Amino acid sequence: MLVPVILAGGLGTRLWPASRPEFPKPLLRLTGKRSLLQETVVRAAAIPGASPPVIVCGTTHYPPVTDQLDEIGRSIHIAILEPAGRSTAPAVAAAALVADEDDILFVMPADHMIDGMDAFLGAVRTAGDAARAGWLVTFGVTPDRPETGYGYIERGDAIEKYPGAFRIASFREKPDLATARRYVDGSLHWWNSGMFMFRAGAYLEELRDSHPDMVRLVDASLAGSTEQIGSLPDQGVYQLDPATFASCPAGSIDRAVMERTRRGAVVPLRARWNDVGSWAALWDTANKDGSGNVVTGPAHLQNVSSSYVTAGDRPVVVIGLANVVVVDAGEAVLVAGMDQAQQVKPLPETDQSGSVGPTTAERRPCRDPQPDGPPSI
Repeated sequence: MLVPVILAGGLGTRLWPASRPEFPKPLLRLTGKRSLLQETVVRAAAIPGASPPVIVCGTTHYPPVTDQLDEIGRSIHIAILEPAGRSTAPAVAAAALVADEDDILFVMPADHMIDGMDAFLGAVRTAGDAARAGWLVTFGVTPDRPETGYGYIERGDAIEKYPGAFRIASFREKPDLATARRYVDGSLHWWNSGMFMFRAGAYLEELRDSHPDMVRLVDASLAGSTEQIGSLPDQGVYQLDPATFASCPAGSIDRAVMERTRRGAVVPLRARWNDVGSWAALWDTANKDGSGNVVTGPAHLQNVSSSYVTAGDRPVVVIGLANVVVVDAGEAVLVAGMDQAQQVKPLPETDQSGSVGPTTAERRPCRDPQPDGPPSI
């Protein structure tokens, strides 16, 4: 069975001030009536044969998550509630431990935009074939610009039995501009999307090999969890034991598994993709007016160009500026140069209790190059 695992937590810092620890980015409605989470759930439901999703989120995020799924008439197969964020590797370990070992887990961060359903479903089919055979698959996005804010995957040789899948040659850290241009001009490097597909058992095998304490403590957190809480009598809801989970080491899937495994594969995702990592990234994907502005709410612009301006319940007036971000979220206001939008992330917050941690995987160079021969599967 193919089981979407949707990571719907986070600390709420990347799109501050609209995103907060108690209401992180996946819950925001940035491009229309549906939130990023709702769009992800709808996308998962379009996969032929997929089960209802496993949702991993923070305890405090569970009520708004279920409210948003109720809005679109979607149910949860299993909910796993984290008392604290430990990044993606422990979050997915919990999902793998409650799944059957032969289930195919499709890990989907809930804060991505993907435009191109046919390309998305084609990549999922290709990845599913390889994952069922024991490969641990990630998805590489064909770059359309020299982006220095993303990690890259260098593809290796084609996997003959699974057309469209390639060995992973290496992971590349966020490059400088010259290196990013070289990657775009070539054909061997793709953006690292942070989406993965693998058998639950295969993932746990790799994680037990590299981080046995992580698996042991996640398993103990599940054993000490409170089950069947909330308002979902037909689904499993696991509140991870706080004391045990607090001692679990943190780590991303990339660092804990994908950089180490000898069974890593990458499948190209030839769709328009954006992880909405900043207000500038959102401006880049949105529809713009004749002056290159994205404007929402009661905002009034005069002699303004190439800017992102959003107003809440009160008017916002911007005059004589270019390449700026202005966000009025009621309790806080952000004004920044477009090229400084990434600097929002380090702003201090009083509550850092979000789950899952960064939903876009941390990236660093691959420690263990892929073997020349086929993997041991």
